[in-house]
Amino acid sequence: KEQDTSAHLERMKKNLDQTVKDLQHRLDEAEQLALKGGKKQLQKLEHRVRELEAEVDNEQKRSAEAIKGVRKYERRVKELTYQSEEDRKNVLRLQDLVDKLQAKVKAYKRQAEEAEEQSNVNLSKFRKIQHELEEAEERADIAESQVNKLRVKTREVHKTVVSEE
Repeated sequence: KEQDTSAHLERMKKNLDQTVKDLQHRLDEAEQLALKGGKKQLQKLEHRVRELEAEVDNEQKRSAEAIKGVRKYERRVKELTYQSEEDRKNVLRLQDLVDKLQAKVKAYKRQAEEAEEQSNVNLSKFRKIQHELEEAEERADIAESQVNKLRVKTREVHKTVVSEE
């Protein structure tokens, strides 16, 4: 864009320079005529030369402003390109972090499942042992009851034996 603009402006400048040269040539001719009495024509040509010179100046100013604008946009494009690259790097870093965190979550989930499985195994063992304990306590109660009955019978038998003597 800048090269196209510069080339266009350069062509316009050359055209205007050529126009100025042509007008200067005409002016020279007019001066020749003015010497012969064409003073009025000379003034018109001088006025036209001044107008064209003003146009050349204006065109040069516009050309300089256009080049300045192109450079400004080029800087902005570079800034946006840099920012885009930084954003892309940040996205990659964040994606890497997300992947690592997902792997950790998966590992923690697996550990939790294993712990729950172990907990279920331990709970099952506990219930089995508790059941066995309850059965053992029940057998102990029955045995103690039988021991007490035997003691009572033994006393009765002992009383009967003692009273028979």
